Amino acid sequence: MQEEINQEKLDYSLKLIVKSSVFVFIGILLSKILTYVYRILISKFGPEVYGIFSLSIIVLLWFGVFFSFGLYDGILRFISFYRGKNEINKIRYVFRTSIIFLFISGIVSGILLYLFSNFIAINILHSPDLVVFLQIISLSIPFYTLSFGLLAVIQAYERVKAHSIISDVLRNLVNVVTLGIFIFLGFKTNAVILSYLLGILALFLLSYFYCRHAIPEIFVKPKVSYRLKKVIRKDVFRYSLPFIFSGIIYEIFVNLDSFVIGYFKGATDVGYYNVAILLASFLAIAPTLFTKLFFPLITKEFSLKNFGSIKILSKQVEKWVLIINLPLCLLIILFPGAVINLLFGSEYIAAEISLRILGIGMFFYSLTTVLENLISMIGKSKVLMTNIFIAAVLNLVLNVLLVPRYGMAGAAFSTMLMYFILGIILFFQVKNYTKIIPFKKDMLKICVSIIPPTILLFFLRNLIPVNLLSIILQVLFFILTYLLLVFITKGIDRNDLMILKAIKKKIFRNNK
Repeated sequence: MQEEINQEKLDYSLKLIVKSSVFVFIGILLSKILTYVYRILISKFGPEVYGIFSLSIIVLLWFGVFFSFGLYDGILRFISFYRGKNEINKIRYVFRTSIIFLFISGIVSGILLYLFSNFIAINILHSPDLVVFLQIISLSIPFYTLSFGLLAVIQAYERVKAHSIISDVLRNLVNVVTLGIFIFLGFKTNAVILSYLLGILALFLLSYFYCRHAIPEIFVKPKVSYRLKKVIRKDVFRYSLPFIFSGIIYEIFVNLDSFVIGYFKGATDVGYYNVAILLASFLAIAPTLFTKLFFPLITKEFSLKNFGSIKILSKQVEKWVLIINLPLCLLIILFPGAVINLLFGSEYIAAEISLRILGIGMFFYSLTTVLENLISMIGKSKVLMTNIFIAAVLNLVLNVLLVPRYGMAGAAFSTMLMYFILGIILFFQVKNYTKIIPFKKDMLKICVSIIPPTILLFFLRNLIPVNLLSIILQVLFFILTYLLLVFITKGIDRNDLMILKAIKKKIFRNNK
């Protein structure tokens, strides 16, 4: 009887993940459209301005991550954990303590960035025009830190729809609209960074008022003893503090390429390279679709010691990421120049090789997201910190060796190699700590199914003239053939069919 109840609960969790992923997908789709519109508008100011903007955002992320003290991850894990145990007063105390701390640290961080903006822009990045961008963006840091703390609360409460609308859609909409207004009013390059500042302010206001309206219980003063407060603080900060280092190291790791390119080659090459990064980030969509709800769910299951459910959920989500990202990765490899030319123009075609290499790297990274979530679930934040530190050091060494000689392609290769190494490390750690191998036999069938359409597309690409219509038709042929072979090879299992039947039932019910 217990097994039947667990299976029923598992089915519900899988359906919930897929249902949430639909909302997340719509949010991310709109977010990507708005982001590309926003970046295309910025690109019209020229590669140099695009590069300066990219560098200023990197500096913002570094300051924001360091002065958040890892509390975004602490809020998400411990509120999810205490929700599993229905301990509301502990949730309230975690929330209140974290938000107060983030507010103070955000103000300190903003002041420091403003004071050191000249030194960072001129002495480190050799871009005097960057000074004004950094001074303006420093005003946003308190709102930045508070926003992501509130968004972590929304995610911990499994309000994925609201999280996606606020963080993915509305914030980017404010960016696009305000930049468009500034351009219309005749503002110059400062319009770019001012629009980004207003986007962060909007993000804070929206996330705050949503929490106030939809989760009012967290604002109630917690009834927790002094002794218990001390224990909770110790647990939260002991878990969160390693994320100070892993977070800043990760942001350095992710943005190190742009930083090194800026140092050796200049802001213009940074602008080219960030177009490649933006397009390669398509492969981050699939893991984001599922893991926004996946992590809170497995953390709740972990608090209840339901390890069997965690194992099945992990394998299923990993498989779904593979099904989506495998064809996307191959399309990026086959058509990098066409995609860049279509969205950003021939001026940015220099990023073609970098996009192809980054696409492979991002594919490996997308498969490690479930592994990272499993390590976070069991509270091994120091392990994640060590992993990212090793990857960042290796990436730095490779970038310093390769970028002066090979430029953007050298930076892209460094990132690809580091994602691959990081994935191997995470795989063996997850196997050691949790005994979970989040890969299914069905995944091999999916990999086999992609081979025939890839071969056909490779030959078609060389036979058919490249234009928008021909690319669309080739992509549709490729995707449909791939999906057909996935069904023929029985790459779809019981859980997949259950989800497909639920979707079909919902569609036909809505059409009646």
